[in-house]
Amino acid sequence: MTKIMFLCTGNSCRSQMAEGFARELGKGFIEAHSAGLMAAGVNARAIAVMRELGIDISGQESKEIDADLMKTMDIVITLCGNAEESCPWTPPAIKRLHWPVKDPVGAVGSEEEIMREFRRARDEIKTKIEDFIRHGKSGRC
Repeated sequence: MTKIMFLCTGNSCRSQMAEGFARELGKGFIEAHSAGLMAAGVNARAIAVMRELGIDISGQESKEIDADLMKTMDIVITLCGNAEESCPWTPPAIKRLHWPVKDPVGAVGSEEEIMREFRRARDEIKTKIEDFIRHGKSGRC
């Protein structure tokens, strides 16, 4: 079982979606976690766009980074520049990846325009998780 922690600034949107996809798409071989530099609550729009694909993240919690838990991970994946720069030091045995995904939380416009941004981020994260799983299964992770 590969243990992965997804990190963002507020652990409210991108890292929550990544955790949800990894739990669903990586069932049986990925143990997914997420955290943030601070806990900002799980974003209602992130919950809504994930639900559109049949994945319920409403029971997930927004958490701050637990350094002890992070040290048990096989891989830490940051989804924003702030988390990449501010993430605590990880032991060399932990693989670090950075998947920059533009934050939809700051989107402005009509509700439909804002939701379009959340869907864009969701779909980008889903593609990254699918690629990761595909390459991980073939040993090129």
